[in-house]
Amino acid sequence: MGAGRVAHRLRVSNPADLATRYRATRALTAALAAPLSDADATVQSMPDASPAKWHLAHTTWFFETFLLRDHVPGYRLFDDRYPYLFNSYYEAEGPRYARAARGLLTRPSLAEIVAWREAVDAAVLAAMPQLADVAADLVTLGIAHEQQHQELLVTDLLHLFAQNPLGQGPYPTPFVSSEVEKPLHNGSPTPLHWIDGRSGIVEIGHDGPNAGGGFAFDCETPRHAALLSPHQLASRPVSNAEWADFIADGGYRDPRHWLADGWAWVQAEGVTAPLYWQNTSVDSHKDSEVPAQIFTHASWQRRDPAAPVTHISLYEADAFASWAGARLPTEAEWESAAQGCDPDDGQFLDGPGALAPRAVAAATPLSQMFGSVWQWTGSAYRPYPGFRAAPGAVGEYNGKFMSGQFVLRGGSVATPRGHIRATYRNFFYPHQRWQFTGVRLARDV
Repeated sequence: MGAGRVAHRLRVSNPADLATRYRATRALTAALAAPLSDADATVQSMPDASPAKWHLAHTTWFFETFLLRDHVPGYRLFDDRYPYLFNSYYEAEGPRYARAARGLLTRPSLAEIVAWREAVDAAVLAAMPQLADVAADLVTLGIAHEQQHQELLVTDLLHLFAQNPLGQGPYPTPFVSSEVEKPLHNGSPTPLHWIDGRSGIVEIGHDGPNAGGGFAFDCETPRHAALLSPHQLASRPVSNAEWADFIADGGYRDPRHWLADGWAWVQAEGVTAPLYWQNTSVDSHKDSEVPAQIFTHASWQRRDPAAPVTHISLYEADAFASWAGARLPTEAEWESAAQGCDPDDGQFLDGPGALAPRAVAAATPLSQMFGSVWQWTGSAYRPYPGFRAAPGAVGEYNGKFMSGQFVLRGGSVATPRGHIRATYRNFFYPHQRWQFTGVRLARDV
């Protein structure tokens, strides 16, 4: 079955520009995977995560299926067994291998997956003049789709390597782009201030490509009116030091601050701190204090008290907000505030620095709205008024997941630069925290 359309038809005046974006995206994925052994790329640490090899393969399957198979006459699949292995959740594309068992796929090897990627890249680039004319929207969607999997790739790797007692990460030195666009200002964040948000009727959501707004996922549309009550947003995300105060005050032991499902989750899972935290303790052999640490893509590192807290669930974010006498922002409040911020001004995957959020000196009243950490909102992931899923298999991309999940905004250190925007809606289940998820507080006025 054909792929259908995600949004309105895109027209591209210069196919070379689309080819350049395609090459750059595929090259970044290859760079992220370059340090991995076949074993590193094969293992799956939990059902929510996928092996690195699978991410490399699935993104290639997407381009081969929805571009080459459907829009290049005479194209033959590289291997007709691969669609069953590397389809993710597209029911219209037929049966597929179980998600929780992806780590059992020792074959094809990493080298075979890389060879497949290279073959598909050659075919896509050879056909790009034609594809730019008849399927530019699908090429653009495929690029955005691969950028999402770049983030999943690095966060899944962090979870995998954290399971190993050796404490080694996948990237012994920080992964840094060779092209540094805008250096970040290091330093402690300013004290938290409260910034007045807009109130009354505001417009949120994406207009779509036909209105000149560029690419957006279907779940970001249509643009519509929202009513905001008087409120304030915190000037920056919550820090590690503030979260440590929450822990010290018994935040994880006090049911008054927790949603019922969150309290049940804390009790069942024995959660006492954000994921990847190792708290201060005394080393009996050295008779000294071991500093508080956090696991990163390099190794265990000293935890920066001023850096934004990350790897927290919605349950934890909501409990902290209650403890702090605040609440989570709605996604409409967040987006309304973010419309005045630069989406490229932040810490991203292919920018300067390591894959770990850090404190940034505030240059604007609302700092770190983009990059650093995804920010939980209190809004359920549901369709906007007037939303319609696209026809065909690609119509399954977002719409069918609009149940039981919550919206996050802003991107993170694992998000590729240029991928994020004020209207972008990420979504996860309330217990999930292996992504770079943090929190910015809000309060009613």
